[in-house]
Amino acid sequence: MPPERTGMTVVDPPAGDDSAAAVAGLDALDLPTVQHTPWWRRALTAGLPPLVALVLAIAVWQAVWASAVLPVYRLPAPLDVAGEFWDIVADGSIWSILWTSISRGAIGFLIALVIATPLGLLVAEVRVVRRAIGPLLSGLQSLPSVAWVPAAVLWFGLTDATIYFVVLLGSIPSIANGLVAGIDQIPPILPRVGRVLGARGLTSARHILLPAALPGYLAGCKQGWAFSWRSLMAAEIIAAGPLLGVGLGAYLKNGSDFNDISTVFAAIVLILVVGIGIELLVFRPVERRVLRARGLAAGL
Repeated sequence: MPPERTGMTVVDPPAGDDSAAAVAGLDALDLPTVQHTPWWRRALTAGLPPLVALVLAIAVWQAVWASAVLPVYRLPAPLDVAGEFWDIVADGSIWSILWTSISRGAIGFLIALVIATPLGLLVAEVRVVRRAIGPLLSGLQSLPSVAWVPAAVLWFGLTDATIYFVVLLGSIPSIANGLVAGIDQIPPILPRVGRVLGARGLTSARHILLPAALPGYLAGCKQGWAFSWRSLMAAEIIAAGPLLGVGLGAYLKNGSDFNDISTVFAAIVLILVVGIGIELLVFRPVERRVLRARGLAAGL
């Protein structure tokens, strides 16, 4: 601490007086930590570990295949799966397969958001509604969505309605419960201040509840997408038909029907790649931005 000047006299601070340093340290806690890292270092840090893990996984896969522990019809060689990839890329069918499944998943997820968001607000804010359907939402969330496929086929036939019905039932409970959990974690002072300022009903939900519950809501959305993607794959595998086209689930089922293990593995890898890609390209940036804005994940 610099010495204090009183007229022409220089007064040093008392020995052992560290109150100013303590206050400065407390003030520093409120300041966001901004670290400027070169783009190439961020890319290397983010990309190198999964790349190394992928290379190790392929090496183990190749070693197991070369050891002949499993017959070829049960475990294909990595090069055989790569050849299957090349075939569907060369004939262009990979793009229609991916588009069929990704478009269904995106449309179903967006519809689920439109339904689950007001439903979650209603359950969180109205006690009677929470007591009535809160346990039902939790039960539906734990129910495997594949159980709905036979009933959906009987109700809607082999149509897109069957696919979307299963996707919605797989994602709506997770999104709604995530929003309810986020609202439950809001400090009670915020809604009270909003009511004092005249924010009620939809205004309170828009300007207070949803922004304050955003981290929990986003976690519910991530889980809802994961459940909707799993539900979509189950529906496409079971409810396959000419009217539904060929998505990733149908592509996987075709490989199983023809005992083509290379096609089965290629389909599994594509399903995994799409799931990871959506997480990294959509949800991870949004989550990082939300958490950083709240000072919860400055190191992300």
